[in-house]
Amino acid sequence: MKALVYHGPGKKSLDECPKPIVIDTTDAIVRVTKTTICGTDLHILKGDVATCQPGRILGHEGVGVIEQVGSAVTEFKPGDHVLISCISACGKCTFCRKQMYSHCTTGGWILGNTIDGTQAEFVRIPYADTSLYPIPDGADEEALVMLSDILPTGFECGVLNGKVQPGNTVAIVGSGPIGLAALLTAQFYSPADIIMIDLDDNRLAVAKRFGATHTVNSKDGKAYEEVMRLTSGRGVDTAIEAVGIPATFELCEKIIGAGGTIANIGVHGTKVDLHLENLWDRNLTITTRLVDTISTPMLLKVVESKKLNATLLITHHFKLTEILKAYNTFGHAADTNALKVIIEM
Repeated sequence: MKALVYHGPGKKSLDECPKPIVIDTTDAIVRVTKTTICGTDLHILKGDVATCQPGRILGHEGVGVIEQVGSAVTEFKPGDHVLISCISACGKCTFCRKQMYSHCTTGGWILGNTIDGTQAEFVRIPYADTSLYPIPDGADEEALVMLSDILPTGFECGVLNGKVQPGNTVAIVGSGPIGLAALLTAQFYSPADIIMIDLDDNRLAVAKRFGATHTVNSKDGKAYEEVMRLTSGRGVDTAIEAVGIPATFELCEKIIGAGGTIANIGVHGTKVDLHLENLWDRNLTITTRLVDTISTPMLLKVVESKKLNATLLITHHFKLTEILKAYNTFGHAADTNALKVIIEM
């Protein structure tokens, strides 16, 4: 089969690889029909994710059709259309029983990280019964690809961890796909204001169409002053960090108001300074999280009912044979205006 293989920092190629086989009785082999590229894949290619070693097939998102199941799989059978969760969960360990599926002792974020992932014609899914979701008849598969990772990530790590409430003021630092997913799902809770902050005017224009009440271009280094102006000097109730670099987290530290919550989503590959000299007396909460996908069933219903249009996040389409071009497009989003790309087999 063809697959996108990571060969070390800055190196990747579309290779011929062995088709996966059932290893454990709880496995399923899925023929991937659509997948995508995540910002986390770019972090891997930068060398920020030490657990992902050269030779790994990348990707942790997608939809497909089950080809084969292990003898212990009871919820699925060959021919079933399924959504692949970015998190694999055994459902039985201590962390899974706490609904912390991202910390499953034998699963978690392993697809495209410590085991081969979804940017391939076929993928092995461990713990199929608790790591796949049936796709309803007539559902838009492209929309559902957004449910593998970015929508539950934006919602759980940003909105839920950020304690977004009706009437609040929310700032989302980073208007890429994850930040926009947080923007879309924050509106479930009717905040009074959502301020989107980014360097890219195109992405800010998209954010405005998606429901942002205010946009701030931080290129001039005056984002803090503008947020303070918009909030009459109080700062925001929730600051969601959706980039993963020191400058954006430190901006969250500056704009958060007393009693507020900083919710980190970004994947950080270098150290960030925590300015406790400015924050120690401000009654703040700082949260970190890897998505647990506990919200996926709910989000499936919301997308299926068309209360949330997940296809808004999709800007480009490619075939698997064009995946290197897709990476180039996604990695140069400032020039290509890319958000999420769909890769079809």
